[in-house]
Amino acid sequence: MRGETGLLADLGVLGIPFAAHEHDAVFTVAESDAVHAAMPGVHTKNLFLKDKGGAFWLVTVPSDARVNLKALPAAIGCKHVSFGKAEDMERLLGIAPGSVTPLAAINAMPGSITVVLDAPLVAADMVNVHPLRNTATLGLSGAAILDLLRHWGHQPLVAQIPVQTA
Repeated sequence: MRGETGLLADLGVLGIPFAAHEHDAVFTVAESDAVHAAMPGVHTKNLFLKDKGGAFWLVTVPSDARVNLKALPAAIGCKHVSFGKAEDMERLLGIAPGSVTPLAAINAMPGSITVVLDAPLVAADMVNVHPLRNTATLGLSGAAILDLLRHWGHQPLVAQIPVQTA
Protein backbone atom coordinates (compact mmCIF):
# COMPACT_ATOMS: atom_id res chain seq x y z
CA MET A 1 0.00 0.00 0.00
CA ARG A 2 1.40 3.36 -1.02
CA GLY A 3 -0.30 5.47 1.65
CA GLU A 4 -0.03 9.18 2.20
CA THR A 5 3.63 9.32 1.13
CA GLY A 6 2.70 7.86 -2.25
CA LEU A 7 -0.26 10.23 -2.51
CA LEU A 8 1.91 13.30 -1.94
CA ALA A 9 4.49 11.97 -4.40
CA ASP A 10 1.81 11.48 -7.08
CA LEU A 11 0.45 14.99 -6.51
CA GLY A 12 3.97 16.26 -7.20
CA VAL A 13 4.59 14.03 -10.23
CA LEU A 14 1.27 15.05 -11.79
CA GLY A 15 1.81 18.72 -10.91
CA ILE A 16 -1.51 18.92 -9.05
CA PRO A 17 -1.81 21.99 -6.81
CA PHE A 18 -3.39 21.46 -3.41
CA ALA A 19 -3.84 23.11 -0.03
CA ALA A 20 -2.94 21.08 3.05
CA HIS A 21 -4.55 21.65 6.45
CA GLU A 22 -3.60 19.84 9.67
CA HIS A 23 -6.28 19.62 12.39
CA ASP A 24 -7.61 17.58 15.28
CA ALA A 25 -9.08 14.19 14.43
CA VAL A 26 -12.64 14.28 13.10
CA PHE A 27 -14.93 11.27 12.87
CA THR A 28 -18.27 12.75 11.82
CA VAL A 29 -19.52 15.45 9.47
CA ALA A 30 -20.65 17.45 12.51
CA GLU A 31 -17.13 17.37 13.98
CA SER A 32 -15.59 18.27 10.64
CA ASP A 33 -17.94 21.22 10.14
CA ALA A 34 -16.29 23.07 13.02
CA VAL A 35 -12.76 22.25 11.85
CA HIS A 36 -13.46 23.04 8.20
CA ALA A 37 -15.32 26.32 8.73
CA ALA A 38 -12.27 28.39 7.78
CA MET A 39 -11.32 26.22 4.77
CA PRO A 40 -12.63 27.37 1.40
CA GLY A 41 -14.23 24.89 -0.97
CA VAL A 42 -16.73 22.04 -0.89
CA HIS A 43 -16.43 19.71 2.06
CA THR A 44 -17.21 16.04 1.58
CA LYS A 45 -18.47 12.91 3.20
CA ASN A 46 -17.90 9.40 1.99
CA LEU A 47 -19.95 6.24 2.03
CA PHE A 48 -18.20 2.86 1.92
CA LEU A 49 -20.81 0.47 0.55
CA LYS A 50 -21.24 -3.11 -0.59
CA ASP A 51 -23.90 -4.15 -3.06
CA LYS A 52 -25.97 -7.33 -3.10
CA GLY A 53 -23.58 -8.87 -5.64
CA GLY A 54 -20.58 -8.37 -3.34
CA ALA A 55 -19.04 -5.39 -5.17
CA PHE A 56 -17.65 -2.50 -3.11
CA TRP A 57 -18.37 1.18 -3.74
CA LEU A 58 -16.90 4.38 -2.34
CA VAL A 59 -19.33 7.25 -2.88
CA THR A 60 -18.20 10.84 -2.25
CA VAL A 61 -20.78 13.62 -1.92
CA PRO A 62 -20.91 17.14 -0.46
CA SER A 63 -20.91 16.98 3.34
CA ASP A 64 -24.43 18.39 3.62
CA ALA A 65 -25.99 15.84 1.24
CA ARG A 66 -28.42 13.33 2.72
CA VAL A 67 -28.00 10.44 0.28
CA ASN A 68 -31.15 8.52 -0.62
CA LEU A 69 -29.79 4.99 -0.17
CA LYS A 70 -32.89 3.42 -1.73
CA ALA A 71 -32.49 5.42 -4.96
CA LEU A 72 -28.67 5.25 -5.02
CA PRO A 73 -28.30 1.81 -6.65
CA ALA A 74 -30.21 2.91 -9.76
CA ALA A 75 -28.03 6.03 -10.03
CA ILE A 76 -24.75 4.10 -9.88
CA GLY A 77 -25.76 0.89 -11.66
CA CYS A 78 -26.05 -1.78 -9.02
CA LYS A 79 -28.62 -3.51 -6.85
CA HIS A 80 -29.35 -2.89 -3.16
CA VAL A 81 -26.45 -1.43 -1.14
CA SER A 82 -25.56 -1.60 2.52
CA PHE A 83 -22.68 -0.15 4.49
CA GLY A 84 -19.43 -2.04 4.16
CA LYS A 85 -17.59 -3.50 7.14
CA ALA A 86 -14.55 -1.84 8.69
CA GLU A 87 -12.42 -4.93 8.02
CA ASP A 88 -13.26 -4.76 4.30
CA MET A 89 -12.36 -1.06 4.26
CA GLU A 90 -9.02 -1.83 5.88
CA ARG A 91 -8.33 -4.74 3.51
CA LEU A 92 -9.30 -2.89 0.30
CA LEU A 93 -8.31 0.70 1.07
CA GLY A 94 -5.85 0.48 3.93
CA ILE A 95 -7.80 2.98 6.03
CA ALA A 96 -10.05 2.94 9.08
CA PRO A 97 -13.54 4.39 9.48
CA GLY A 98 -13.32 8.14 10.00
CA SER A 99 -10.55 8.48 7.42
CA VAL A 100 -12.58 7.53 4.35
CA THR A 101 -11.61 9.45 1.23
CA PRO A 102 -11.63 8.85 -2.51
CA LEU A 103 -7.85 9.29 -2.31
CA ALA A 104 -7.64 5.93 -0.49
CA ALA A 105 -8.04 4.40 -3.95
CA ILE A 106 -4.25 4.75 -4.15
CA ASN A 107 -4.15 1.62 -1.96
CA ALA A 108 -6.84 -0.32 -3.86
CA MET A 109 -6.23 -2.73 -6.68
CA PRO A 110 -7.96 -1.45 -9.83
CA GLY A 111 -11.34 -3.16 -10.12
CA SER A 112 -11.57 -4.00 -6.40
CA ILE A 113 -13.80 -1.00 -5.66
CA THR A 114 -15.71 1.54 -7.72
CA VAL A 115 -15.15 5.14 -6.70
CA VAL A 116 -18.19 7.35 -7.35
CA LEU A 117 -18.07 11.14 -7.26
CA ASP A 118 -21.20 13.24 -7.12
CA ALA A 119 -21.26 15.27 -10.36
CA PRO A 120 -21.15 18.72 -8.72
CA LEU A 121 -17.88 17.78 -6.98
CA VAL A 122 -16.14 17.10 -10.28
CA ALA A 123 -16.87 20.66 -11.44
CA ALA A 124 -15.72 22.25 -8.18
CA ASP A 125 -12.50 24.27 -8.04
CA MET A 126 -11.79 23.19 -4.46
CA VAL A 127 -12.90 19.89 -2.94
CA ASN A 128 -11.77 19.04 0.59
CA VAL A 129 -10.92 15.40 1.32
CA HIS A 130 -8.80 13.51 3.83
CA PRO A 131 -5.29 12.43 2.78
CA LEU A 132 -5.92 8.90 4.18
CA ARG A 133 -6.12 10.12 7.78
CA ASN A 134 -8.71 12.16 9.65
CA THR A 135 -6.21 14.60 11.16
CA ALA A 136 -5.69 16.52 7.92
CA THR A 137 -7.57 17.80 4.89
CA LEU A 138 -6.36 18.35 1.35
CA GLY A 139 -8.11 20.85 -0.88
CA LEU A 140 -7.82 20.16 -4.60
CA SER A 141 -10.02 20.45 -7.67
CA GLY A 142 -12.62 17.85 -8.51
CA ALA A 143 -10.89 17.34 -11.86
CA ALA A 144 -7.63 16.63 -10.03
CA ILE A 145 -9.33 13.91 -7.98
CA LEU A 146 -10.46 12.27 -11.22
CA ASP A 147 -6.91 12.57 -12.62
CA LEU A 148 -5.47 10.86 -9.55
CA LEU A 149 -8.03 8.04 -9.65
CA ARG A 150 -7.28 7.38 -13.31
CA HIS A 151 -3.53 7.60 -12.65
CA TRP A 152 -3.97 4.77 -10.13
CA GLY A 153 -5.81 2.61 -12.69
CA HIS A 154 -9.37 3.22 -11.53
CA GLN A 155 -12.30 4.15 -13.72
CA PRO A 156 -14.23 6.55 -11.48
CA LEU A 157 -17.94 6.97 -11.98
CA VAL A 158 -19.39 10.48 -12.03
CA ALA A 159 -23.10 10.41 -11.18
CA GLN A 160 -25.94 12.59 -9.95
CA ILE A 161 -26.29 11.13 -6.47
CA PRO A 162 -29.92 11.13 -5.30
CA VAL A 163 -30.59 12.94 -2.06
CA GLN A 164 -33.43 12.83 0.40
CA THR A 165 -35.83 15.72 0.39
CA ALA A 166 -37.24 17.03 3.66
